[in-house]
Amino acid sequence: MGNIVFLNWIQIVLIPVLMYLAYIDLRTFRLPDVITLPLILSSLLVSGLSNQGFVSFQDSFIGATLGYASLWLLNSLYRLAKKQDGIGMGDAKLLAALGAWLGWFALPGILLMASLVGLIGGFIWLKWNKQNHRSAFPFGPFLAIAGIIELLWPQTLQTLLLSNLA
Repeated sequence: MGNIVFLNWIQIVLIPVLMYLAYIDLRTFRLPDVITLPLILSSLLVSGLSNQGFVSFQDSFIGATLGYASLWLLNSLYRLAKKQDGIGMGDAKLLAALGAWLGWFALPGILLMASLVGLIGGFIWLKWNKQNHRSAFPFGPFLAIAGIIELLWPQTLQTLLLSNLA
């Protein structure tokens, strides 16, 4: 019973933090290290010092590492091709935090959900602000939304996709 209550408290804290990060990114195109880095560290501490986290310490560490590395690599490849950054490292730190809290196995679903919602949201953002397709728009809000969905309803995307295949 204690573990369930603890996990509920984590959700009660994480959801507003993710919503606040989405708001900041929408307004400033920045995801501040003062919020993203403690999110990563706190997850590693919770999963490493107790058995009350969402995932094991190993899954948390791998999630943080793969979350950051995947967007860092994507940005590096884009920078090689286009000579400019394509995604901010704040987004990479946010994905690392989500991977640390939810485990490495949640990352593909989070990235897929964020990308699909980001395509639609980005189109709306660019039209709303009367900008062309080359203009930047924040990706952090879409990562945050996908993270909240994964936090509240784990593996929703996989369930939807697999149930349609059967």
